[in-house]
Amino acid sequence: MGKGSGCIPSKKKVPINDPEENEPLSVESQIIPQNEATSRDIDVATTSSEVKKLKVYIVFYSMYGHVESLARSLKKGVDSVDGVEGVLYRVVETLSKEVLELMKAPEKVDDGIPLISAENLVEADGLLFGFPTRYGSMAAQMKGFFDSTGQLWKEQKLAGVPAGFFVSTGTQGGGQETTA
Repeated sequence: MGKGSGCIPSKKKVPINDPEENEPLSVESQIIPQNEATSRDIDVATTSSEVKKLKVYIVFYSMYGHVESLARSLKKGVDSVDGVEGVLYRVVETLSKEVLELMKAPEKVDDGIPLISAENLVEADGLLFGFPTRYGSMAAQMKGFFDSTGQLWKEQKLAGVPAGFFVSTGTQGGGQETTA
């Protein structure tokens, strides 16, 4: 993911050749004379109002609910942009119920947020990842999820997909300075 430049060029990026070639077309050059309009052009014009929304997957792990709260706030922000839809996904919990009870973590209720697998990431137009910090690193559950994306990395299936992250810490100096 990183800064997007990577070592293998993205298959989606168009190479920049001549700056003059990449200038926007003038309005006059985009107008189709009435006698050249075809039924195909009319079909495209009538279906353009049914534009598919861009999907931003908000993938998070939250033990105590703080990161989930941030994820829900991000979804509201993403959904407020015309033509963009935020979709929430949870990362699978790897701790047993007994351990979670000892840590006094609230029980996870079925609130309709599905679990995600690495293969689902290729369906997204953008990605946001959220997790708590643990001793200057991300939570093991999120690390395990990222580790499961090795095949996607190998095949460059996420090249060119914009991504970001958000974190939550319990204290000042709780790990954000090395995690973020």
